[in-house]
Amino acid sequence: MQTSKAHFWFVGPALFLMVVILLLPILVAGALSFTSYSLGNPGVDFVGLENYEKIFTRSTYEKMFGATFRYVFVVVPLSVGLGLGAALLINSVGRFGDFYKTVYFLPVMAALIAMAIVWEFAFHPTIGIVNATLERGCGSLLEAWSWFARGCERGFPLWLTDRDYAIWTVAFIGVWQGFGFNMVLYLAGLTSVPRELYHAAEMDGARSAWDRFRLVTWPMLGPTTVFVVTISFIRSFQVFDTVEAFYPQGGGPSKSVYVMMFAIYEKAIQQNLMGIGAAITVVFLAFVMFLTVLQRWLVERRVHYT
Repeated sequence: MQTSKAHFWFVGPALFLMVVILLLPILVAGALSFTSYSLGNPGVDFVGLENYEKIFTRSTYEKMFGATFRYVFVVVPLSVGLGLGAALLINSVGRFGDFYKTVYFLPVMAALIAMAIVWEFAFHPTIGIVNATLERGCGSLLEAWSWFARGCERGFPLWLTDRDYAIWTVAFIGVWQGFGFNMVLYLAGLTSVPRELYHAAEMDGARSAWDRFRLVTWPMLGPTTVFVVTISFIRSFQVFDTVEAFYPQGGGPSKSVYVMMFAIYEKAIQQNLMGIGAAITVVFLAFVMFLTVLQRWLVERRVHYT
C-alpha cells in the first residue's frame, strides 16, 4: 500500500520559511560570533571564544549588562502591576470602559520615535513640563523631603543627561509605553474567569473585594500572568528605539543607558564589527530562549486555580 505524501506539500512551505527566516539567521549569527568578520573584508579570521571573553570581561559590556538588567527589572514589574491594576479598574467600570481602554492603549499604538521627541521636551531642564511642575512645589511642605529641597535650592535633575537618572528616566518611558499592552492581555484573561467562582467564594465567606481577588481572580489569571511576564521580559530586552532617539551617539551619559540592542546596533552597524555584534546577539537570544523555556515549564505545571 503506497503512502500519500501530499502532506509534505502543505507542511513544506512553512518549514522552508521557518528555516530561512528564523533558523538560518541564528546559525549565521552563531558562526560569525566566533570570527572577527567585518563587511568589506576579503577574509574571515577565526577567533574562537575571544568575542565572548570580551563581552564578559570588559567594563563597557559590564555597563551594557547593568543598564539592560536595571531597565528590565524596573519596567517588567511596574508594567505588569499597572497593567493588572488598570484591567481590574476598567473591568469594574460600567460606563466609559471603552474610553479608558483607548486612552491607556494609545501609548502602545503611538510611534515611539515621535513620543521620544515629546518626552525629550517634557524632561528638558529649563522648558520641560516635568521640572516646571516640580518647581511649583518649592516653598510647600514638599521641601521637607531632602531630595526635593535640594532640587529647589540647586535645580532639579537633568533627567536625560545625568548618569544617575538617565536609565530610570528611560525605564519610566518604557513603563508608560508597555503597561497598556499588558492591560489588554489581562482584560482578555478576566473575561475567562467564570462568574460562578465569585458566587461560590462569597458563599464560603469571601465578602471583600480583596478576598475575591486573592482567592479567585489572581489564581485564575495564572496562565495569563505567565504569558504577560514573559512577553514583558522579551519586549524589555528588545528596547532600542528610545535609547537611539535620545542618545544616537553612544548609549547615554557614561554608557549608563547602553542596553544590549543598542550595543548590537553600535558594534555591528556603526562600527562594522560583525563578529562582536553577532556574539552579543547570541547572548541576547540565549536570554530570550531561557525565558521562553521557563514560560513553557510554568505553563506545563498548570499554573491556574484548582
